[in-house]
Formats: sequence, structure tokens, C-alpha cells
Amino acid sequence: MSAPRPASPPDGVRFDAPAFTHAAPDLARHAQDWILHLRAERRAAPLTLEAYARDLRQFLAFAAVHFGEPAGLSAFGALTPVDLRAFMAARREAGTGGRSLLRQLAGLRSFAKFLQRRGFPQSAALAAVRAPKAPRPLPRALPEDAACAVTRPQMHDEAREPWIGARDAAALGLLYGAGLRISEALGVRRADAPVGERDMLRVVGKGGKTRETPVIAPVRRGIEAYLALCPYSLPPDGPLFVGARGGPLSPRILQLTVERLRGALGLPASATPHALRHSFATHLLSRGGDLRAIQELLGHASLSTTQIYAAVDGARLVEAYRAAHPRAS
Repeated sequence: MSAPRPASPPDGVRFDAPAFTHAAPDLARHAQDWILHLRAERRAAPLTLEAYARDLRQFLAFAAVHFGEPAGLSAFGALTPVDLRAFMAARREAGTGGRSLLRQLAGLRSFAKFLQRRGFPQSAALAAVRAPKAPRPLPRALPEDAACAVTRPQMHDEAREPWIGARDAAALGLLYGAGLRISEALGVRRADAPVGERDMLRVVGKGGKTRETPVIAPVRRGIEAYLALCPYSLPPDGPLFVGARGGPLSPRILQLTVERLRGALGLPASATPHALRHSFATHLLSRGGDLRAIQELLGHASLSTTQIYAAVDGARLVEAYRAAHPRAS
């Protein structure tokens, strides 16, 4: 069955798709076309192309041994769940992690859909096989002193107006002091601002779910300082935090602020606005906070989502043990 060749790369630069030497000629030709298609039409990055090509070559090398001969179009279209599970088991034995296996399966499914669009039958096994679970990465919290430094107004920055520095400190203070997501902090209305004797804040979280969260005095004082300096009259139903021109504050502004602070304060690359929320939960837990209470404060629907912070605290405990115990080395 013939098929049109993919379009030429959009940038006009010659690109030679890698050879797939472990496949039969018919399948190898379509594999090269698939890589060219990803580059020309999907505009995949060079590293992505390299990863997909490497993953497919690994599968084809396995298939050549598994089937006793190089796989062709008919063999690829007749793959069974047993074949794919054998491939995943072989990759596991070779040290491939869950995330890499997920990517390899995604690449095989993409290639199968490419062949299907060209009129070749697609194996149902690729859709039937359950992808391996990738280990969830542990949140990366900031040290306590670093988290506190990020939430202080940066008075040394003469290029920015004082009210903007106070605004950023107040918004970031809500992320660390109340465990808010950046969207939740920027969604607070002026009428709901926790100032004066008001020490609770109504938060609209994911899915429109609302919760009440306490706001500590330093965070309230930060918001009061921002409101005292803000040059705009903020309507009660409008946003608490506004941009330089008085419109709603963009999350990107806070992200850029933290990027600048990384250089000024010598913070690691993991320092982001969302890392302040992770820091809130991690530091509460390390000081004896109840996991169920932290779940409520974060607005997690399931306790299992919050339990990842217990793993963070446990990892820190093991690290401290290994560093301090005389028999650990």
C-alpha cells in the first residue's frame, strides 16, 4: 500500500530521519516517514524527535528477538497485549523507569495512529494495555528562611514603585502564609480582603469549590500595607490584586517576580510561586501539623493527595538521620 511522503520541514533545513535497521523494510520506511511527519507537521522539538526515534528503535530491536525476525507492517498491526507486556518487562529489567515507559507507549500509540491514517489496521493491544504508573514527584519546598525572604517587600529594588513591591509581597504572602494556589490568591475580591480583625478568608478553589482558611497576622499586615500604598480605588467586587495599570494582576507577573528574587536572594531553581504552597504544607507538617487539617487548608478533595507531604517530611528525616548518625556512613 503506497502512502504520500510527509511535507518538507518548514524551516527548509535538510533533515534525515534515523534508520530503523531492526524492522522489515516496509515498516522501517513508514517509521522514517512518521519521524518526518512529527518534525514537519507537528513541529516537534529535536530532543522530542530523538526520544521518539530511540523509543521506537528499542521496541523494534525487542520485536526482532521476540518474533524471531524483523517486524513488518503485518506483525506490528497484529501486536497482542502479551507482546507489549513482554516489551515493558524487558525495559524494566534494563532499568527503564515508569515515566520513560509511559513515553514509550505514547510513542508507539502515536506511530500506530499514523499508520492507521495511512490505511493500515491498528492493533487493539496498544489501547488495551494499561500504562505503568509513574512515581509522583515529591514537592520541592523552600527552606523556611528562604520562604520568609520571598514574602518580604524587596525595598532595594529602586526600579519598581513601592506599592508594586508591597503588592507582590502581599500576594506571595498568601501563597506561603495560607497555602493558596496562585489562581486562588489572584481571585480574592477586595471585599473579602483579610484585613483588620478579619482573620479568615473565603477561597474559591479548583472546580469552583469554596473553603474558609485562616490568615495569620503577618499576612494581614502585608495586605494592609499594599492597600495603603495602592494608587487605585479598588471596587468591592473587583480583584484585590491589580496590575500596574489597574487591571487584574496576571499570574505571570508574580512568576517573574520570583524569578528575579531567585537571583537576588540566591534561591534554587525550584523556587516558584507554587513552591510557596508546597512550603506551607511541608513546614506545617514538620512542626507537628495534623495531616487532615492540612488537607482542609490546602483544599484537597482526597487525603491521598496531601499524604505526599508526609513522604517529603519522611525523606527529610532520613536525610537528617544519615547526616547526623555516627554509624550512618
